[in-house]
Formats: sequence, C-alpha cells, structure tokens
Amino acid sequence: MKNMLKILCSGLLLLCLAGCSSSDDEPDIPPPGGDETTDGMVIYEANPALFGETQALNALTSQLSRIKKLETNVLWLMPIFQQGEKNSVGSPYCVKDYRGINPAYGTLADLKALVSKAHSEGMLVILDWVANHTAWDHAWTTEHKDWYTQDANGNIISPPGMGWDDVADLNYDNAQMRTAMQEAMLYWLAEADIDGFRCDHAEGVPNDFWKETITKLRSAKSTLLMLAEGSQTALYDAGFDMLYAWSFAYKLQDVYAGSASVANLYETHRSEFASVTDTRLRMRYSTNHDMASEKSPVQAYQTKEGAFSAFIASISMGGCPMIYSSQEIAYDKALSFFGHQPMDWNANADYQANYVKLMQLYRNSPALQQGEIKLYQTGKAVCSYRTSASEKILVLINTSGNQEQMNLPMERVGDSVKNLWTGESTVLPRTFTLEPYQYYIWKIEG
Repeated sequence: MKNMLKILCSGLLLLCLAGCSSSDDEPDIPPPGGDETTDGMVIYEANPALFGETQALNALTSQLSRIKKLETNVLWLMPIFQQGEKNSVGSPYCVKDYRGINPAYGTLADLKALVSKAHSEGMLVILDWVANHTAWDHAWTTEHKDWYTQDANGNIISPPGMGWDDVADLNYDNAQMRTAMQEAMLYWLAEADIDGFRCDHAEGVPNDFWKETITKLRSAKSTLLMLAEGSQTALYDAGFDMLYAWSFAYKLQDVYAGSASVANLYETHRSEFASVTDTRLRMRYSTNHDMASEKSPVQAYQTKEGAFSAFIASISMGGCPMIYSSQEIAYDKALSFFGHQPMDWNANADYQANYVKLMQLYRNSPALQQGEIKLYQTGKAVCSYRTSASEKILVLINTSGNQEQMNLPMERVGDSVKNLWTGESTVLPRTFTLEPYQYYIWKIEG
C-alpha cells in the first residue's frame, strides 16, 4: 500500500495481520509484510443512539474510558448526521444533511469534545460516511435534481436492486455532485479533527471517485484511516486501508448453528485472505450492526458462552478485530439500529471483564496480532496456531453446545504450554475433552 498510515496517536500505527494454512499437512503462509513494531488496531463500532435518547454524543463521551479498557484504539461512529423524514424508516443511513448533526445526538461542539476525549485516550475517530445515496428530503433533491439517478420519465430513483426505498440514488456521472461530496468530507476533517471514514456500501460508488477523493483527503490530513464496507480488492487500489471480511462472521454463525463445519469456516478464511498482500487488511468480527439487528450474538451463537468463544475465534485467525457496541455486555435480544434503545453498560460485569481480559491478552501477544497462521482440522473445534519471532500461541475452541472429544495434531502433542487464561502449565495430550463452548489459549513454553 503506497499510503502507509502514520497515525498521530502513539502506538496506533496500522499493523498487518494475516496469512493462513488450511490444515496440519499444508505449509504455513506468512502474514503480509509490515512494521512489526506497530500495535494492532482494534475497532469499536459505536451506535450513538444506543448511548442516549438525547445528547447521545455526550453520553458516548462519558463511556470512552470503559470502551478504551477493551483495548480499542479506533472509534467508529455510525452516522451522526441529520436524518431524513420523507419516506423514512428511521435509518441513520438516510442522510438529510452531510454537514449537520442529528439534534438528538448533540452539537458540533459535542462532537469536538468527544473527538478530543478520544484522542486523549489514544483513540482515532472515524465517521460512517454514506456516499451512495441521500434522504429524499436532502436539499440536493430539489436544488440539483441532476445530481441523482433518474428513470426514463425524469424521476429520481432509489438505488437499483437494493430495496432501499427510503433513499435516493446519487449520480456519480455528475462532476459537481462529486465535488460537493468531497467538500462535505473535507469539512469534518477541518471542523472536528476526524481521523478517517468508514465508507458505507463502498462498492456502490465508482472506484475512480474514491481514488480521487482519498487523495484529496490525505492531502488535507495525511494521518487518515479509510475503511471500506466492501470486499473487492480493487478498493485497495482506490486508496482504502482496510476492507470487510464479509463472509467469515456469517459462516461462523452457521458453524455454531450446526449448519456448517469448521472445515467450511477454514475455507471461508482462506478465501478472504487469498488476495491480501503487504499491509492490506480485512476487518474481522463476530457481529456488527446489521447482524445484531437480526440476532444478538447470544442468540446467533446459542448462549453467552457461545458468543464469547465465537469472538475468540474471530480474533484468533487474523484480521483487524472489531467490537460492536452491546456485544461486550452480552445483550441478548435482536437490536435494531433504527432509533434509541436503552442500554445498561454496566450489565453482565463478569462477562464484560472477560472481554477486557481477552483483549489485554490480545494486545500483549505479538503472535495473535501479527503471527503466521496454521489451522488444524480437529472436528468441531477451531484450532489455530499462531507464531511470531517471540512466541507461539495455540488456540482451541469448541464450537458445539455439546461435550466434544477430539485429537490434538501429533506435532503439538507433548508440547509444554501455559494456559494464558488461567496461568496453569501442562503438557498437551493426544486426546482432549472440551466442554460446551470451552476454549483454551496456550503459549508454547521452551
């Protein structure tokens, strides 16, 4: 990647994370090359509406210290902009004004205070940017009708084939609209010291627009993180630093539901990282706002314990970890991101403490962050072996709600290991019995 991140906040430089091997009889594939002195990014996706019915940005600011304890260093704010009312279904991705903040969330001063606090905590702040479409009552729909895609009768239309009737499709053949979009993005860099953007439906916008726009954004602020909601590797060439690992989390849910095998998950993993080279990253997660709106992690992975072990699986196999606001407290219902939902951020304290413990372990492990990856076929258990110059880590996770007996790979049998979760040392046997959703994170000693 030509535009290496030079993040201002100490210790937040972008880290490459992943390579893979499908099983114990295939050679290891080293991770993409990069600066091994850099720390790994961990993203926290924050839906402001979950933090307060009014003054949501201030409420979120008050939670930053707690969020930071999760070892997160990038705060992704879901759309904070004024929402449209015409044809609205309540989605924050229905933007009425790219330069106006949703009054329920607060003011520009509130956003500046949040960014300042986040920076003091060593966190970057990126805004969710919706460039594919606007609300039907955005001023552009009346002032610049030619900035929108139209049908044969001259009527503005919704994005074709998406089923998003609450929004109007923008016309990227119009140079004036492109310039206005770029100026709106530049506004937030100048006014609020934003550190980058997560670009919604990035594949629904021409790559030449992204390439030109990201060049302009980096001219204004070289220390910029650009995350694309998309998986096509051409987005890297357009200037994005990170893409989604779209399929992994859905396949992980299938594994826990019993409708897919761990071998299928490994296949998905290999496919997603097959074209990733150098410092080109993919974001990994066990849930996000779309998935949680259908099923909470507790529902999708069968139990609280299942949800936690699934998150361990998601961070143990490479990529940039992402935590969605609510999963760390084991919220157990489907969670719409349309509008406010009261949340108790102190709920399930022991569960949240386990998230903190896990992410501290991750932060202190060069192997988990940037090591080579080898995956072992062990029935219903995810088994990943991560190696760096300074350590070797073996992760074993039961994806089943039943007790499972499995055989460890012969090359690991007899290894002296330390359980990083409990501190206990042991020698690995050939046969292992795992309780439902039980996990081990071992460091190979000697």
